[in-house]
Amino acid sequence: MVLHLDLGERGYDITVERGALSRVGEIFSLGRRVLIVTDSGVPAVYAETVAAACKNAVIATVDEGEGSKSFRVFEGLCRLLLDEGFTRSDCVVAVGGGVVGDLAGFVAASYMRGIDFYNVPTTLLSQVDSSIGGKVAINLDSVKNIVGAFKQPRGVLIDPDVLLTLAPRQISAGLAEAVKMSLTSDADGFALFEDGDVTERLDEIIINALKIKKSVVEEDECEGGLRKVLNFGHTVGHGIESAAGLGGLLHGECVALGMLPMCSQSVRARLIPVLERFSLPTRIEADTDVILEAMGHDKKLDGKQITAVYVSEIGSFEFLKMPVAELQSRVREALEK
Repeated sequence: MVLHLDLGERGYDITVERGALSRVGEIFSLGRRVLIVTDSGVPAVYAETVAAACKNAVIATVDEGEGSKSFRVFEGLCRLLLDEGFTRSDCVVAVGGGVVGDLAGFVAASYMRGIDFYNVPTTLLSQVDSSIGGKVAINLDSVKNIVGAFKQPRGVLIDPDVLLTLAPRQISAGLAEAVKMSLTSDADGFALFEDGDVTERLDEIIINALKIKKSVVEEDECEGGLRKVLNFGHTVGHGIESAAGLGGLLHGECVALGMLPMCSQSVRARLIPVLERFSLPTRIEADTDVILEAMGHDKKLDGKQITAVYVSEIGSFEFLKMPVAELQSRVREALEK
């Protein structure tokens, strides 16, 4: 299946097809210099498959993990582009999860004020969410995604077969982002997580999530309004992810926790069994004050208020401006053991 994200001249195709990686040379325009950015946790054969389809490829492998979304690694990749003589007519291809996509996309957005960027997401989490939409960024100190840009890819290739090498925990983390989409926008899709065979219907889950995000981005590319719905679970989730001493949780696990304070009790009663079904956390053994302090850097914070996405009924949402003190109370009530 090919979905088209319609943004006029910035629009692009999203190819979702098992085995599509073997056709990457047909799907992307790779007859030029190509910097392929991957990480040490991604099977090398994926980047090598892309390289074999390129006219002139350079593979850069960064360390696995959030630590690679740093100025140091960003600078190193920009220097590599310069040293290898890349020009505005060349491109960058990300082969990896959300960290690689964010990092490679920001490099592409910055080098020579922007060169082409393609994305080959290799985790479920990146396939259902971060691979499309054009938000690219790196971190500063412990603050996630605080330095970044909007840079739409020229194309996205999603091959569900690459998920066969993922650990079950990584699959669960990706499902958290798909659950997020359904909670705000697709009640029938959420019911699938309650009763359906997720393994057998993984392609359907990926496509459903992409259609939701595609529709939102087409209406609000640069997060002026509606696109903020995609932040559901992330206001608290990023606080958990950034909090000192809370390492070890995956991004999707943090989003799972972050959704719980921002939904009604009736929604939470249905959400918790779904999260437990996928072995995702529903409580946290930590001082929530540490989380709340980390949330102080959230880009949605406006003085002593924050605009957050709230789900009172599955399949719908609202934007709520609430005092930070109320959000703190919600976090303690929903997450403390």
